[in-house]
Amino acid sequence: MSRKAYLIIDIGTGNARVAVVTPDGDILGITRENVHYITDTKYEESIYFEPEVLWNQILSLSKVALAEAGDVDILAITATSQREGIVVIDEDGRSLLGMPNIDHRGRKWESNLVDKDKVYELSGRYPTSLFSAFKLIGIREVYPLIFERIAAVMSISDWIQYKFSAVQGYEHSQASETLLYDVEKKKWSTELSDLFHLSSSILPPLKDSGTILGPILSSVAQHLQINTDAIVVVGGGDTQLAIRSMEPSPNDVVIVSGTTTPIIKIVDQYEKDANQRTWTSRHIDQSNFILEANAGVTGLNYQRLKEIFYPNEGYEVIEKELEETTYIQCIASLGSLIADEDEPLIKGGFIFNAPVSHQLTRGSFVFSILWDIACSIYENYKFLCDVSEHQESYIWACGGGVESRKLRQFLANLLGKNIRIRTTFRQASVLGGVFICNDALGVTTTTPDLLEETIPQDQEQFHQLYLEWQKARKTFKQVS
Repeated sequence: MSRKAYLIIDIGTGNARVAVVTPDGDILGITRENVHYITDTKYEESIYFEPEVLWNQILSLSKVALAEAGDVDILAITATSQREGIVVIDEDGRSLLGMPNIDHRGRKWESNLVDKDKVYELSGRYPTSLFSAFKLIGIREVYPLIFERIAAVMSISDWIQYKFSAVQGYEHSQASETLLYDVEKKKWSTELSDLFHLSSSILPPLKDSGTILGPILSSVAQHLQINTDAIVVVGGGDTQLAIRSMEPSPNDVVIVSGTTTPIIKIVDQYEKDANQRTWTSRHIDQSNFILEANAGVTGLNYQRLKEIFYPNEGYEVIEKELEETTYIQCIASLGSLIADEDEPLIKGGFIFNAPVSHQLTRGSFVFSILWDIACSIYENYKFLCDVSEHQESYIWACGGGVESRKLRQFLANLLGKNIRIRTTFRQASVLGGVFICNDALGVTTTTPDLLEETIPQDQEQFHQLYLEWQKARKTFKQVS
């Protein structure tokens, strides 16, 4: 007898994942591949992807995951994706161009925006080229013929759902990343569109996460050989879905450790930072917001340096060697983001004693990478608390980064809080997608179990190491 299941598509910054998962969270099949990016040399810092290439990749991965899952009855499909990434389509529904979150084609025109304070007031974030409006400006200024063809813009997850259903939409948590959406009023803002000289006609209808977008296209269902009665469910931003899988309470803080590391507090009203250091977005429920400070590129640094220092070993080998590593052999500063810094760190590296000590090992370098991530999270957590006080004795954590016990211990020591993970923490955004599908189908979701809780230790010793990290960061700031 076939098992009931959902098809979950998760497009991160680095890779595309497709999973087949039961309503109770049992992963029956999962597969992934790197997303294929192309450098656009007409800008200083721009990469893009070809939407149809990604769509064919999704279809191929879906077939692999479905084959691995065996005999299943797919009831629903949903998507989640990196925030700030977008796809533009023309009036015939043809996909023109895909731009990931790390595409900064609009950076050259940031200074042309006159009223940045008004943008922060309405959109909840200080306007930079990270966000979607500036990507559209970058197209307009360099590729006017493509810009003239744009009939609609969607987040990557909304575009995937459009490819499955032929229904356009923009989910609220994803719309929060565009600079064209009034976060407090939960609607598109004509005033913001006018500030960027963009037509509001290209903004699709707003959709609530966890609602039914429409039925799957019969052609797609037949191609994948799945139930033609399957529904397409509105998903949301990968950070918000990851948070959902942790089932936190109001006023909880959640660390989502992925390519970047958002530090999130769930709040029930629209809170802003007088110094414009934090972001405020819509959550995927009806009424809550998420207040965010972001440590920037963190997990991606770890992944890339693992490939250098541990190309053929698993993470369990790294963890074992980290236990044998002494402190202060090496300090790193690798480009993470600190909320109160005017400019991001663009020069980074390692500092260790000269001549090179015989005690310096590859474990020393990885120790320093994890310590850099932990310190960057700590710095941003403090700014979050400046805006909205956090009294709880614990912090939730999820994402691939916190699979490292050493990183969880570093965080507990620095933050002085217990670090909690649930059984869903490894595949948090995928399992958040399961919860969303359950919502749409009226299926009760059971709160996942607490898996582990890390308690602070040796805080005084680690405070000294934190001061050393601060010195190292100042050194690299001077040469940036």
